[in-house]
Amino acid sequence: MKVTLQRENDAMHFAGSSASSDVKVHIDGSPEIGGEGLGVRPMELVLFALGSCSVFDLSVILKKQRQQIDDIQVEVEGKRRDEIPTIFTNIHIAFTLKGEIDADKAAKAAELAVKKYCSVHDMLAAGGVDITYSIKIN
Repeated sequence: MKVTLQRENDAMHFAGSSASSDVKVHIDGSPEIGGEGLGVRPMELVLFALGSCSVFDLSVILKKQRQQIDDIQVEVEGKRRDEIPTIFTNIHIAFTLKGEIDADKAAKAAELAVKKYCSVHDMLAAGGVDITYSIKIN
């Protein structure tokens, strides 16, 4: 696996690309280092990675269980320490599901998705990040 970052301007705006997709991911730094709000920040990408990895696995598991998923929303919130480097110390993933979904099956699927199958979770947890999750069915 390999990604490329291409400088887009003489500030902190970069476009990320990979061989697996034609989609560009726009990444920008904070205003303190010259960012102009033209993309997401690197630590937000970490949260995106954890949330997407987890929800992909959750979706696959629930579909295999023949649960009717009408919609899924995932919110991922991270807390960072004050000292540099300001790494994540705690991250919470909140899944909100809509559809005809059995609560017990959803709870088991979320546990498997986050703690067993999501490789992003395992990398962050190995680095000492406390990762929790919750699931709500509307």
